[in-house]
Amino acid sequence: MKKKLVAMLMCAAMVGATMLTGCGGSSDEGGSDSSKDSGSETSSDSGSSDKKYDGVELTFWSMWTNTEPQGKVLQEAVDAFSDETGAEVTIEWKGRDIKNIVSSALEAEEKIDLFEDDYNRIAHNYVDYVADLTEMAEAAGYADKSFAVFNDKAKEWAGFLPCVTEQPQVGGIFYNQDIFEDAGVEVPTTWAEFTEVCETLKSAGYAPMALDSTYAPFWFGYHLARFIGQDETSRMAVEGGWSENANVAKAAEDIISFVKAGYLVDGAPDEYPASQNKMALGDPQAAMVVCANYVTSEVNKTAGEELNWGLFNYPSVEGGVDATSAYAGANSIAITKYSENQQAAFDLATYITSGEYDQKMADSAGQIPADPSNTAPASQNGTVEVLQNTTAPLTWNMGLNENGDLMSQIQENVVKLYEGGFATGADFAAALDALY
Repeated sequence: MKKKLVAMLMCAAMVGATMLTGCGGSSDEGGSDSSKDSGSETSSDSGSSDKKYDGVELTFWSMWTNTEPQGKVLQEAVDAFSDETGAEVTIEWKGRDIKNIVSSALEAEEKIDLFEDDYNRIAHNYVDYVADLTEMAEAAGYADKSFAVFNDKAKEWAGFLPCVTEQPQVGGIFYNQDIFEDAGVEVPTTWAEFTEVCETLKSAGYAPMALDSTYAPFWFGYHLARFIGQDETSRMAVEGGWSENANVAKAAEDIISFVKAGYLVDGAPDEYPASQNKMALGDPQAAMVVCANYVTSEVNKTAGEELNWGLFNYPSVEGGVDATSAYAGANSIAITKYSENQQAAFDLATYITSGEYDQKMADSAGQIPADPSNTAPASQNGTVEVLQNTTAPLTWNMGLNENGDLMSQIQENVVKLYEGGFATGADFAAALDALY
């Protein structure tokens, strides 16, 4: 009997939207239309068999739609690959529904050679159905064309390399470089330096931080993880005992003091995207926001122009743990274990995710390139550097989502914390414990 896929504990509803629809397009366009590459050339078409993959047929399930920037570049890359190699590639545009339908398709061994999805799901949920790419990656020098943080983590989860990164994400503190220059402040590395920067920005007439309630757990999860790490945060989310760890109260006290100091923009925590839009339209204008990299394109769209963006990793805290970790995720490409043309599929995957077409993907969608030797668009300034310096990727909300039964209640209390609803950090910790 085939193994049933294990359902993964997903992040809050916003996470799916931010990881996928936040990456450059609508989730409704394109449906499940198929697109067969018209540029493919078989040996019978050319009258010769000089091309490497003449006669090879590949089916590619895509998470994009054919009208999105990513989908358009994907089609262009596939056309070029087919012209060069002779492979005939059929793209099936599944859109965001792919995460709901690929599991049963893999179980049934439907005709799929390559498919796109989040690298976490690939390494956990689909591990029994995807090919081990380790040897092919080594032979191709793939390590030099990708971020180690995703390769290492995927290998840790799956026991082998299960996918290649297509579109990375990273989270931290995104800021307006022009505002920093005007206020005469430098990028902080510690929480103490960060609060000093906020005070200077406030004195210069700016609102230091934007915050929508949707991202309050992301921010607090980051802050708490700097004290105790994501593993301990995850454990407490499942088991409770928040009051037993003094660092929970310390982390909450930091936020209470931050709010009392008036460092949040007016209305924060606001309803998404009202607060983040104040980085473009606020009066006073907000200087920073804790989020993932798609926030830049969202705010730019609101502003009607590009802000001068920068990114720095979340600051360290006194007495905390290693602060080089950062939130990092990746839409990736996997190859099915049962594909009869795994090498051709791998070559296509790396053709898309490195070099010319990876650069086009980053530029057209305003996102981070999968190949670190490529250049990030201006809206993604600092993202490549943060990813290269990250050895331990954090997941969405840094462990606060681990308890599916209590996730919404935990998040409600975190929002209350940023609303000034707790007098002390101990009160916050006690409120979390009361949920168990």
